[in-house]
Amino acid sequence: MIEFDFGAVLAQWPLLARGVAFTVGLTAVSAVLGMALGVACAWSRTWGPRWLGALVAVYVELIRNTPFIVQLFFIYFGLPSLGVKLTPEIASVLAMVINLGAYAAEIVRAGIESTPRGQVEAGLSLAMSRAQVFVRVVLPPALSRVWPAMVSQIIIVMLGSAVCGQIATQELSYFANLIQSRNFRAFESYIVATLLYLALSIGLRQLLRWAGPRFLFGR
Repeated sequence: MIEFDFGAVLAQWPLLARGVAFTVGLTAVSAVLGMALGVACAWSRTWGPRWLGALVAVYVELIRNTPFIVQLFFIYFGLPSLGVKLTPEIASVLAMVINLGAYAAEIVRAGIESTPRGQVEAGLSLAMSRAQVFVRVVLPPALSRVWPAMVSQIIIVMLGSAVCGQIATQELSYFANLIQSRNFRAFESYIVATLLYLALSIGLRQLLRWAGPRFLFGR
């Protein structure tokens, strides 16, 4: 009869706590920078010069049609051949930012393109610059319309951070692997990790739903 021993896993709670903390930090930095990159790319494809929009389109299609783990390995293992050597942590952040930026660009672009033309013309008629119209008139309602999709994408990127353990980034899955290698309680270790990821996802979703209307696009 199979006997489960979750105590052997939970006894390693300092490692699990470190993993959770690093995953949260990794997600926070990547979410902020990735969203900023996504907004910039969305602007380029809708309001920017045509040549810049074409370059951004290539970037978006390249990232959206390749696996995240390949992108991560290219940054961490491929760039050193060009003389660019990154730590696992920086490589993980860079990969997550680049990945989220591509998806966020399309999400934000959908919101921007759904903005009525009359709102843009009204802003221009008030002697606002194109930059002011974009930031004050177009972007806030666009983010409001696509925020649920953006929240889901940020959570997907957070869950994808589990792959970063493959390059020795000390996030949650890295410590789950470490714990099970010590006590051979793989089932219990991954069940605990699964529950922690579930809690992080639910908590992050609630936080972003609360923060978005208050700090990004108003009530």
